[in-house]
Amino acid sequence: MVEKPRTKTHEAEKEIDRLDTHFNAVEEENKNLTLDTAKQAPLKEIEPQTKMSQREIEKSDEIYLKPIRWERPKEKFNEEFRDEYNFQKEYVQFIAENNEIIGEFIELWTKKFPGVNCEFWQVPVNKPVWGPRYLAEQIKNCQYRTFTMNENKIVSTSSSGQIYGQMVVEATKNRLDARPVSSRKSIFMGATNF
Repeated sequence: MVEKPRTKTHEAEKEIDRLDTHFNAVEEENKNLTLDTAKQAPLKEIEPQTKMSQREIEKSDEIYLKPIRWERPKEKFNEEFRDEYNFQKEYVQFIAENNEIIGEFIELWTKKFPGVNCEFWQVPVNKPVWGPRYLAEQIKNCQYRTFTMNENKIVSTSSSGQIYGQMVVEATKNRLDARPVSSRKSIFMGATNF
């Protein structure tokens, strides 16, 4: 902790003590802002870039993705996860979207389980493609959170101005997104999972 400066007046010491307690309160509020509270932020819904009818999906080319590069693992595969691995490597049809750089290919590495290859993928966007389930899930989980200052709460007013409240998580946004494509008609209009 920093030593308090020596002052000649009692009023200056009071102001330093008040500011010290204020900064301690702000520091405590920032400590309360944890990853768990950030994950509770609502997901901001973004309208899909690609709107395709069922007929357009059926007439589109079948694009099957393969990794461009891969690296061999240095560890052995744990056989306890074989069933989950077999489920995750099944090919699913999805539409990938890049919400940050619209129309740009998505390039990423995947390695879902220890003992499997590290794979580099180049995924085209805004068209139906077939790829492993773990690839679609990793694309869907590319998110970030936006923070703002809570302006409703004024913490202190001093002669130098007002200091506003605490930093809060405003929303969670998808940087990349992968939406499932179904070639069958469904009576349920809700979103489906991979």
